[in-house]
Amino acid sequence: MEKLTKQEEEVMQAIWSAGENTTKAFLEYMPDPKPPYTTLASTIKNLEKKGYVGSRLMGNTYLYTPQVSEEIYKQKLMQGFAKSYFNNSYKDMVSFFIKQKKLKPKELQELIEMIEKK
Repeated sequence: MEKLTKQEEEVMQAIWSAGENTTKAFLEYMPDPKPPYTTLASTIKNLEKKGYVGSRLMGNTYLYTPQVSEEIYKQKLMQGFAKSYFNNSYKDMVSFFIKQKKLKPKELQELIEMIEKK
C-alpha cells in the first residue's frame, strides 16, 4: 500500500466521512481553507490511480467510493511507522511517547486495562 501525501490523506478523510459521493460533495467535508475544485478533482484521480478510490459513472457525474477503509489505512500506516522508526517495536514506540510526555499516566493505565481485557 503506497503512502499518501498530506493532501491525499486530507482528501481521503473527506471521502471516508462522506462515503460514496461526488467531488463537489467531498469539498464540503474538506477543512478550511478548502482546496480549489480542480485541485480536489486531480487529487481524487490520483487516489483512484493508486487504488484508494473507485469510481462509477451515474448519468454524467462520477461517484467515488473508498476502496481502502480508514481502519486498514491506519493499520498499515502505523505498521510502517513502527517498522521505520522503532525497529518494529511497539513497546519502544509507546515508550517514546511516554518520554515525550505525550502519554499521561491515566492514559497509559487505560491502555493497560484495554490490553488486559482484550
